[in-house]
Amino acid sequence: MSRTQSLPAIDTPREPVPTTFHGEDVTEDYRWLEESSDRTKEWTAAQDERARAYVNSLESHEHIRKRVEEVLKVDSTSYARLSRGQSTYFALKTQPPLQQPLLVALAALDDLAGERVVVDPNALDETGATTIDWYVPSPDGALAAVSLSSHGTEDGTLHVYDTTTGELADTVIPGVNSGTAGGSLAWRHDGQGYWYTRHPRPGTVADEDLGFDQDVWFHRLGSRPEEDGRELSGVFADNRITENFLSASADGQWVMDHAQKGDGGEWQVFVRPQGDGSDWRLVADIADKCIRAAFGGSSLFVLSVRDEPHGQVLRLDLDADVTVADARLVVPSGPVTIEEIAATDARLWVADIDGGPSAIRCFDHDGHPLPEVPLPETCAVDWLIDLGRDEAAWAVETFVSPRQWWVQDDDDPEPRRTALDTVTPVEFTDIEVERVFATSKDGTRVPINVLARMGTPMDGSAPTVLYGYGGYAISLKPWFDPSWLPWLEQGGVLAVANIRGGGEYGQEWHHAGRLANKQNCFDDFIACADHLVETKVTSRDRLGLVGGSNGGLLVGAVLTQRPDLATAVVCAVPVLDSLRSELTPNGAFNVTEFGTVLDPEMFKALRAYSPYHNVHDGTPYPAVLFTAGEFDPRVEAHHAKKMTARLQAATSSDQPVLLRMESGGHGIGRSLDEMVGEVTDYLAFLFDRLGAHYRA
Repeated sequence: MSRTQSLPAIDTPREPVPTTFHGEDVTEDYRWLEESSDRTKEWTAAQDERARAYVNSLESHEHIRKRVEEVLKVDSTSYARLSRGQSTYFALKTQPPLQQPLLVALAALDDLAGERVVVDPNALDETGATTIDWYVPSPDGALAAVSLSSHGTEDGTLHVYDTTTGELADTVIPGVNSGTAGGSLAWRHDGQGYWYTRHPRPGTVADEDLGFDQDVWFHRLGSRPEEDGRELSGVFADNRITENFLSASADGQWVMDHAQKGDGGEWQVFVRPQGDGSDWRLVADIADKCIRAAFGGSSLFVLSVRDEPHGQVLRLDLDADVTVADARLVVPSGPVTIEEIAATDARLWVADIDGGPSAIRCFDHDGHPLPEVPLPETCAVDWLIDLGRDEAAWAVETFVSPRQWWVQDDDDPEPRRTALDTVTPVEFTDIEVERVFATSKDGTRVPINVLARMGTPMDGSAPTVLYGYGGYAISLKPWFDPSWLPWLEQGGVLAVANIRGGGEYGQEWHHAGRLANKQNCFDDFIACADHLVETKVTSRDRLGLVGGSNGGLLVGAVLTQRPDLATAVVCAVPVLDSLRSELTPNGAFNVTEFGTVLDPEMFKALRAYSPYHNVHDGTPYPAVLFTAGEFDPRVEAHHAKKMTARLQAATSSDQPVLLRMESGGHGIGRSLDEMVGEVTDYLAFLFDRLGAHYRA
């Protein structure tokens, strides 16, 4: 008897519900799993118990858990989200075995001896369920505004802390962050107030027209939230999907709202002087395609992809009533894509991306090149930021080397390495990285980064995981990820695909994988899988697919289009019902990326690839482990629930179809213990299904 046949059966009623789209009737059987009824909760609990019992019973599960704990809970430190308030630096510090990152203050970046804790979520909540969504120090560094949320909801409440005492210094404001539009804040130059984002909550705001909008408000320290003034609302025609990203100029003169329409990459740029009574004005509209913006000196620099899909940097002098039409070109478009920009009083920093790997260039404000910034080969650059008026910083890492933080003052001839290096005994010294290319269905060359231990046989016998994302112009860079070490050190191969839909080759690469072009993402991923088999990196029965969120849609579509492609699939927090996704709050944000069923042509495209609607009875599907967060604000858990039910009823194979539930959200802000549990179950499932023996 196979292991699947021994799994307990769960009663899942089929209740047909028809919906007509543009004259076409589409019937589904499991819409009742969208409900929060008792029977849905009971069914979900039974599925979760079944999945956990299965993975826990696997022969290697406990050995894998022990190794995952050794790797992820090892005595180590890493820093993220570096910032500065006057002479004090701040960062989020991850320090296992603590469950959540801490907000720390540092007197210098070259010496950590004076580091002190400002906010410790682990002390605020001993369960490890509370996390820091984001923080912003005041200009003088005396205060820090911190958004805190719990249980993966990303429902952030704003707290202002005294950075010396760690005590609360002002009133608490709820609803400043969400899993749909995020949240942000910009301090006034004197530290006596701030502009911030806020979501109204049912029953707490009288203005019925606010709905689920995110608006920009201003708060004065010492006042009540009810006294705050709403400054920006209804920026777009459909303000339900506006995301506001606030920032202030280092000279204290200006504040900016870089507002995005949904998640599809459509932006507007608003600025206002910081003085009382000043008005916001639009300096760049959607048609200007200004995807990044940064203050530097008395100027505003914008990265525009209008007519230049690789991007060009424009400079606006803000002392006049100018718009992007008056801007001056300072960094023209080139053969590689400009991904990020940052500016100080004297310099402009540009981060490039070329298919995944990064580079940095430096210029003066007129666009004259300054000395080259040395970087490791095939590296990732993240967090390119200014640290006040005269200093910039960035983080660098590779697939096999952990993060380092570098800074450069305007007066420095070259950058210097800080003391904020990630310190860990976890080593990838015997892991090799090879960059290869697959050819997609339409002839497009698609990069694949292949990680394997030295000496791993390339004769088709190596168990291999192919990972992808392909959406929202998000690029899969060469990031150092210790959670894959237990796989790699056992002879497993990890392949990371830079498919279309991401931003690895700029706007054209993104647009070639969104809206009606979404099928290109799936074709690219299929081509990468086929390439790994054809070149004998692995074989069909030793190939697994892994993707989460939009990557969950990716592997969900691929497993329905090519059920023979791989033997095992991990489909995490996925979007799987493409016809009803936009009816949810976060789904509305994704319309600019995926399209809407209200458009007849887009409906055809969505219907053609929607994983849930393309499962066919009697098909031998591979083993699948679905995961979902019951309180996920980004992708509702019913996507995974409905797909689990549909696939369990349809498959003719004896391979398991499992649903693993978390009581949290999308994985953002999860505790260290939750991460250990998830990684353990993923790896145990993959080792088992791909026939890889785990050597303890």
